[in-house]
Amino acid sequence: MYVIHLALTDFRNYETVEVPMVRGANIFVGSNGQGKTNLVEALGYLSTLGSHRVSSDHAMIRAGQDSAIVRARLEHDDRQVLAEVQLNRTSANRAQVNRSPIKTRELPRYFASVLFAPEDLALVRGEPSGRRRFMDELLVQRSPRMSGVMTDYERVLKQRNTLLKSARSSGLKENQLSTLEIWDERLIALGSEIIEARSALVAELLPEVSRAYSAIAGEEHSASLSTYLSILSSGADDDAIDDAATRGGVISAADAAVNYKNSLARLRRAELDRGLTLAGPHRDDLVLTLNGLPARGYASHGESWSFALSLKLASAEVLRRESALGDPVLILDDVFAELDEARRARLASAVGGFEQVLITAAVLDDVPEDLAGHIVKIKAGRVVEEES
Repeated sequence: MYVIHLALTDFRNYETVEVPMVRGANIFVGSNGQGKTNLVEALGYLSTLGSHRVSSDHAMIRAGQDSAIVRARLEHDDRQVLAEVQLNRTSANRAQVNRSPIKTRELPRYFASVLFAPEDLALVRGEPSGRRRFMDELLVQRSPRMSGVMTDYERVLKQRNTLLKSARSSGLKENQLSTLEIWDERLIALGSEIIEARSALVAELLPEVSRAYSAIAGEEHSASLSTYLSILSSGADDDAIDDAATRGGVISAADAAVNYKNSLARLRRAELDRGLTLAGPHRDDLVLTLNGLPARGYASHGESWSFALSLKLASAEVLRRESALGDPVLILDDVFAELDEARRARLASAVGGFEQVLITAAVLDDVPEDLAGHIVKIKAGRVVEEES
């Protein structure tokens, strides 16, 4: 699948803009702050229903306006689809496909993209929450129904935490104990499904990450992934990673449920003392290792950058392998300026096989000649020039 046309209305710094695109490489060039990243952010939103830059949709609506519209015409196997979403400040967002209303959460069924941006360095150097979000967004792209599972899990978790806080302040009463057991059952059922899905995803990503990292950084480097499962941990420490709870391979939902139940029983006293649920997918992590050492804390800036990029390239490979939509659109936001010449060339070779690649750059010379393509020059929220 590839994008043949993007139209924005009141999105970020764009009052209105029309951007034709082509198969292959499309390069958006302009000085910092002109709106290059806003274009690719809009496309990223269509496939993930989120921004890689902000947590609130409202930040993407142009100042002084009540709504913003993102509209993309897509093509796959000579068939075209018009996908659009309206972001609203005071009401629910709305979506359409071929002018027919759909539920907003269904948009990822029609368009897949993988975006890499400087913010993704936090996948390696940042907190576990960012790595959990990375896994969950990819899961939803592969299976949109997982969005409902995750939403239900968060709702049950919130209710359970509320009950634990109440019990902490007033002491656990008999009726609260029975209610807590009910929430436990629901939490275990939903959480175990998420744990199984994440572990299966990590198992699929592992060989792709290893290949991508070697392709970018060189054969002498080795990158690996594993999963930290809080339900297997022996303690309730927020920061410590228990080696015994870090594992590769897929854990089934049935096995996860047994371990989850045992973990909640073991942590019951600590949870009542703290008023928090101390085990489950909301406290798990994706463990990244480079040459046998934890990437977080040991990897250099260049190594961290390459590892984060490898995670995104691996995501694109996983999506293209099973998607009925074909290749996801690969988006590289301000990537090449951070890489030396050798890594630029290796990256250009690694992404050359994708049907469409969208690239933003402040300086055109940063983009390898191998990725020369359709060039769109941006200035102050306007397209000022196009060339092939």
